[in-house]
Amino acid sequence: MKRGELKVLFVASEAFPLVKTGGLGDVVYSLPHALAAQGAEVRLLLPGYRALLRQSQQFSIIGWLDLRGAEGILSARVLEIRHPDFAFPLWVLDCPPLFDRAGNPYVNASGLDWHDNAERFAVFSHAAALIAEDALDQGWVPDVVHAHDWQTGLVSAFLAEHPQRPKTVFTIHNLAYGGYYSHGDFVRLQLPGGWWSAEGAEFHGGFSMLKAGIVYSDAVTTVSPTYANEICTPEFGYGLDGLLQSRAYKLSGILNGIDTRIWNPGTDEHLPAHYTLSRIHPGKRRNKEALLARFLDPLDPAAVEAPLLGLVGRLVEQKGIDWVLAALPVLLEETDVRFVLIGSGQAQYEQKLSKLARQHPDRLFVEIGYDETLAHQIEAGADLFLMPSRFEPCGLNQMYSLRYGTPPVVFKTGGLADTVVDATPEALEGGVATGFVFDEPTVEGFLDAIKRALALYRQASVWRRLQQNGMRQRFDWSASANHYLSLYAI
Repeated sequence: MKRGELKVLFVASEAFPLVKTGGLGDVVYSLPHALAAQGAEVRLLLPGYRALLRQSQQFSIIGWLDLRGAEGILSARVLEIRHPDFAFPLWVLDCPPLFDRAGNPYVNASGLDWHDNAERFAVFSHAAALIAEDALDQGWVPDVVHAHDWQTGLVSAFLAEHPQRPKTVFTIHNLAYGGYYSHGDFVRLQLPGGWWSAEGAEFHGGFSMLKAGIVYSDAVTTVSPTYANEICTPEFGYGLDGLLQSRAYKLSGILNGIDTRIWNPGTDEHLPAHYTLSRIHPGKRRNKEALLARFLDPLDPAAVEAPLLGLVGRLVEQKGIDWVLAALPVLLEETDVRFVLIGSGQAQYEQKLSKLARQHPDRLFVEIGYDETLAHQIEAGADLFLMPSRFEPCGLNQMYSLRYGTPPVVFKTGGLADTVVDATPEALEGGVATGFVFDEPTVEGFLDAIKRALALYRQASVWRRLQQNGMRQRFDWSASANHYLSLYAI
């Protein structure tokens, strides 16, 4: 099949800029666009969240579906939306009882999972399978259905019931979230009895939507080569390592890319000053001054000269936030660093960081929540980016940091190990160093990497070469898209 003839239906629970809780949303925006640029005919199916529909004033109804829910039949509209940020049509499952609610797609205002998530995403997956088989009589039948993460894990299972079906690909963005539900949920949703087995979706007395995606898909991918190896081990496999080992023949790791149109320090609309690889200093310094001025009035010249450490991310243990909290008092006492962070997550980490910021208002700047503009400004204005994740399937922020001339400090895991080259003397001499990598999963290992970075920061010419090495790296989606197109063709 020629690439220009390939039809791909993406199925996901979020997509930037309509709805985003993390890197999944970025990938589901960028990868289909990269495939479309190479000639694939793409559609993207999303749940009809309230926030999404409020951003979509112009739509047409392309059909209705009657779907089995936990309490009976649910009628849902399927809408086609032409959105200015998307180069292809969006299809949206508008089912108000399941998706017309305020707030986060997955959790309520208290941070707890919506009580009916099993029903919401089982129904959504069933709808996707029906649409893939042209239940709406649109005359558009995909060659490939590409589903993402546990919320869409049942898509392949539903399609596996039919011999004449598209090829199915399932991407694991983070194995830590498995979509685990009870046997009672399985019964209430009237899911096919054949799925309830060790070789199906059953998992330790309940069932796992993510496991279903692994079992029933024709191909399984994850978002970096190293992470593909890691999830086949007990340490990172969350009880699914044996299954993944047995399915190694259809498992591959394809490194995510980044949208280099959006993340480009030479054109970034969020930045007060632009800069390029050939001329880093003036623009990057202006961004640092502007970032610090957001928190310091008047701006302290000493703060501008001191190293500025940045962090953008979820405040959870996976991201090593406990290491950050343990390291900060040492850094504040022993060095002159400033630190800026934006993120949200577990209440205990939000509270501890906010308290520490109040104790050090001239050196520690914390914003709880998420602000896209500030995230871009931290990438550009910080001197060093901290990303000490205990595990990281791929990670995007380290790629953003490299592109913005902000060397990252990362733990040697997953996509971080695949994208950052430690600044050893040998790597510096060879011109391949891009950041700072520690392989000891401790606060001490993390602090050692930061101190190595601070020592190099004082060597202006060496630091400039390190920045340039990072900015030379190519993380656009073209290579990844080619890998996916090759996978689709098998």
